[in-house]
Amino acid sequence: MACIDFKIFDLGLIGYSEAFALQKEIWQKVRDGRIPSSIIICQHYPVITLGRNAKKESILATPAQIKERGIEIIETDRGGKVTYHGPGQLMFYPVFDLNYFGRDIHLFLKNLEAVVIAYLEDFGIKAKRLSAMTGVWVNDKKICSIGIAIRHWITYHGLSINVNRNCLNNFGCIKPCGMNIQTTCVEDVLDRKINIERVKKGITQSFVNIFALNNNTEVLL
Repeated sequence: MACIDFKIFDLGLIGYSEAFALQKEIWQKVRDGRIPSSIIICQHYPVITLGRNAKKESILATPAQIKERGIEIIETDRGGKVTYHGPGQLMFYPVFDLNYFGRDIHLFLKNLEAVVIAYLEDFGIKAKRLSAMTGVWVNDKKICSIGIAIRHWITYHGLSINVNRNCLNNFGCIKPCGMNIQTTCVEDVLDRKINIERVKKGITQSFVNIFALNNNTEVLL
C-alpha cells in the first residue's frame, strides 16, 4: 500500500483556544485540498475541557481553587466528557481526511489507541484498552485520553498522553471522563525522568507506522 503524505505542525506550549483556532484553519485547508492530512502537536497551559457529554459537576474544585491554580475551563465540541490538559502532557491532533484512511470512525479510534499502545510497548510499558472505554491504560490507570470530532469525514481534536509527573497535579480537580478513575504518566510508570521531546518523536513515528504515513514529511512551526 502506498504511504499517505501528511504534514506536522509543532506548536510548542500554547493556549488551548489559540491552538483550536489554528486547528480549525488547518482543518479547512485539508478540506479544501490545499494541504494533506496533518498532525498538530503541542502542550497546553493548564485547562479543563468539557466535551459534548460533560457534566459540570465533574469539576470537583471550587472556582477559587481553579483560579488559584491558573486553570481555564473551556467547552469544546469534541466527544467525551471532562479532562485536563497542561504542561508535561503531549497533545496530538490528527486532522485526517478519512476518505484516505477508510470511512470507519470505530477503526480510526482503535488506531489512535494503537498508536499509543505500540509506542509504549517500544518503551517497555505494557499498555491496554479497557472494554467499552476509549483511551489507553497502564495498570488500570489512564495514561492517554481520546476525544475526537468529525465533519465532512475530516477529523479534529485527538489524543493526549501524560508524560511528566507535573502534568498529574491538577487531575484531582476533576473526575476524569466523569468517572472515579486514577491517572498515571510515563514517568510514574518507569520511575525516572523522561525527555518529552523523545516521546514526541516516538509517538509521531507510531502514527507513521499505524496509519501508513509517508515518513519523509516536513515539520512546520
